[in-house]
Amino acid sequence: MLTHFTSPLTDIYMEQENDWDRDLLLDPAWEKQQRKTFTAWCNSHLRKAGTQIENIEEDFRDGLKLMLLLEVISGERLPKPERGKMRVHKINNVNKALDFIASKGVKLVSIGAEEIVDGNAKMTLGMIWTIILRFAIQDISVEETSAKEGLLLWCQRKTAPYKNVNVQNFHISWKDGLAFNALIHRHRPELIDYDKLRKDDPVTNLNNAFEVAERYLDIPKMLDAEDIVNTARPDEKAIMTYVSSFYHAFSGAQKAETAANRICKVLAVNQENEHLMEDYEKLASDLLEWIRRTIPWLENRAPEKTMTEMQQKLEDFRDYRRVHKPPKVQEKCQLEINFNTLQTKLRLSNRPAFMPSEGRMVSDINGAWHKLEGAEKGYEEWLLNEIRRLERLDHLAEKFRQKAAIHESWTDGKEAMLTQKDYETATLSEIKALLKKHEAFESDLAAHQDRVEQIAAIAQELNELDYYDSPSVNARCQKICEQWDALGSLTQSRRESLERTEKQLESIDELYLEYAKRAAPFNNWMEGAMEDLQDMFIVHNIEEIQGLITAHDQFKSTLPEANKERESIQAIQAEVHKIAQYNGIKLAGNNPYTTITPQSIDKKWEKVRSQLVPQRDQALQEELARQQSNDHLRRQFANQANMIGPWIQNKMEEIGRISIEMNGTLEDQLTHLRQYEQSIIEYKPNIDQLEGDHQLIQEALIFDNKYTAYTMEHLRVGWEQLLTTIARTINEIENQILTRDAKGISQEQLHEYRTSFNHFDKDHSGVLHAEEFKACLISLGYDVENNKQKRTGIMDGDDFRALLISTGNSLGDAEFARIMGIVDPNNSGAVTFQAFIDFMSRETTDTDTADQVIASFKILAGDKNYITAEELRRELPPDQAEYCIARMAPYTGPDAVPGALDYMSFSTALYGESDL
Repeated sequence: MLTHFTSPLTDIYMEQENDWDRDLLLDPAWEKQQRKTFTAWCNSHLRKAGTQIENIEEDFRDGLKLMLLLEVISGERLPKPERGKMRVHKINNVNKALDFIASKGVKLVSIGAEEIVDGNAKMTLGMIWTIILRFAIQDISVEETSAKEGLLLWCQRKTAPYKNVNVQNFHISWKDGLAFNALIHRHRPELIDYDKLRKDDPVTNLNNAFEVAERYLDIPKMLDAEDIVNTARPDEKAIMTYVSSFYHAFSGAQKAETAANRICKVLAVNQENEHLMEDYEKLASDLLEWIRRTIPWLENRAPEKTMTEMQQKLEDFRDYRRVHKPPKVQEKCQLEINFNTLQTKLRLSNRPAFMPSEGRMVSDINGAWHKLEGAEKGYEEWLLNEIRRLERLDHLAEKFRQKAAIHESWTDGKEAMLTQKDYETATLSEIKALLKKHEAFESDLAAHQDRVEQIAAIAQELNELDYYDSPSVNARCQKICEQWDALGSLTQSRRESLERTEKQLESIDELYLEYAKRAAPFNNWMEGAMEDLQDMFIVHNIEEIQGLITAHDQFKSTLPEANKERESIQAIQAEVHKIAQYNGIKLAGNNPYTTITPQSIDKKWEKVRSQLVPQRDQALQEELARQQSNDHLRRQFANQANMIGPWIQNKMEEIGRISIEMNGTLEDQLTHLRQYEQSIIEYKPNIDQLEGDHQLIQEALIFDNKYTAYTMEHLRVGWEQLLTTIARTINEIENQILTRDAKGISQEQLHEYRTSFNHFDKDHSGVLHAEEFKACLISLGYDVENNKQKRTGIMDGDDFRALLISTGNSLGDAEFARIMGIVDPNNSGAVTFQAFIDFMSRETTDTDTADQVIASFKILAGDKNYITAEELRRELPPDQAEYCIARMAPYTGPDAVPGALDYMSFSTALYGESDL
């Protein structure tokens, strides 16, 4: 029989020894109950190894299933069993099992391997009861009581609220079955309708409890209701064994629920972070795709042929600025905010930092955005230059057409005149007249030389400026030049012919000649004046138009002198008629030396004096008014810009000051910043008004403004930076609140961190450089490693560092490099305040670890090294169970079974390098 052993359960084993002395004369009813209960208890464990027993005294005789049972319930390996069928082999196996039981603090007496091999039922039952006590009941502890007393106290506590239940022992207190039903209802109320049970119907009560336990709690049926009811005092050991199964079932469920809750929490954080990562990737992809589509459009420099087409391009560009770009600016700002929030959540949940896919980093987006703005600026400059070029081209083309038309009008008929043979039949006076006329023509021809050169120069400039209709201009210019060369040749040929004839002809009319010589340059002057008065002009400011008005006034001042010349020329013609009349000479037609008649001179003079000059006056005054209006637009824009520019700069400085001064709690700072953001947003109408003024300036084709150094582009960038800065600052405060709440950092700690950070942020840039960060850590008493202190007698920077080291505050290079790798993973050389408090909070608070998650999965798996999909679906919510199943790798260990999943590598991946 069993004797005393050294353990916390000495009393119960002493009681057991006495019991088994009595059990040598065991009541058959009790023996039947023990045999059934112990068999069911053994099978509840053996089924985990894929086997079972049918007859408790026969199936343990060879020791094989006995050793297997002990391995299953202890989780330990026993010595390798002997597979032979001889008696000695069986005795050796049973001895190995008994030695293992003894190694667990149980001192066996009177139970030898021979009795078990011989199939002694009472000894076998005694041995199994010893195993049950050691492995199922001994570890039960409730309020400093253990084993039998602890199990009884647990039953009393759990059934106390139930009527008709009074558990005082492990025999008659359980006969009516209500105690079994109360235990189940207390833990799983949905399985039993306790109020419908009747104390006078024990068989129904017991069968109900046993069936529910077997179906829903995986507790095998260990007793028959009739055996308990028909026995005056049910077997205590059978009842204790059965009740201990209830204890372990409900205790395991509580552990599984705790483990499941921990896993759910971890997985919920992981799922939320993955959702944020997917949102970031999509938003980043959409923004980069928009930039990729937009940049080629902005880089397209294909010129248009007409001013109308270029102005349409300018309007399309303005529409892009007003409509398409502002939402993308907001998306870019929101993207940065989402990225910062995600990184903060990952740090708070002890997850690795999020690394976006290649090409979608915030720096990549900023680079693409910088390229977009560069293309935008270049496109705007190109548009304005193209409009200036086309304006210049239109002016030159119109000037070319005017000069070409005047020249072609002048050359009309000149070739026919120069090729006629009239001198062959002319009289002497006619020959002389023809010669004088030819001389006058040569003067006229020389006077037109400048106009031809101007036409050629204008055509050349149109070619250089890539005028779209250059071929027709070139063709017309070429025709004029060829005609001009032909006129030169014909003029020379006719002069030679007339000079040959001149020797034979002596008569000449001097007055006609003088008239012709004076009339020709005067007529040419008038034509030049008419051309100049009708010439188009382009000015860009008041000074230029005032210069044209001054030049025009100077021209008008020469008109009296010109009128005197006209009157002198007309006087020559009058003298001719006077002499002819006086001498009775009958003039044969017009002046032979010129085609310029007094009537044409008077007509042109009248046109210049009465028509062209007033028209020029009016055009210049209208242009002056336009330039004055443009100057008003410049001043209007400048007044607004000179106020908005400093206002934006001041707000930027105030935001920096607010983020540094730390007035009040983080919530107060957040409220202040949001109010400040609202005041900035309310300033937006001033920006819109300035945009309107800028549009009026562009529509007026005003390209400069001497009254302000601010451009609309600069102010747009400043406004966007202001909105981004206030949004980023608010996001930083929100992240600080998240960190404070998640890590349990007090307001005083945050204040201390911010004070130290601001103290070493010497340039007020909002970040600490490496040396500033090192000094800040030392000032907070952060000790990394010990170095030797230098002593030179001079308190320089190195001595100050040594002084800090001597007081226990030192930063070694290797440790500091490790810390910088944490707070500055991108190697930017700067540490933000958010990264700083994340580091400090990480050093002072605790977080979930991979080992904790692995331990939780091990509980759900029933202490196995793997877990099955069925177990995950039973213990976790559906969505998180499927999440684990989809991501867990198959388990390949030596104890693997079909469908086994590796929860250890999955848990490690949650906190290390992963594909998340």
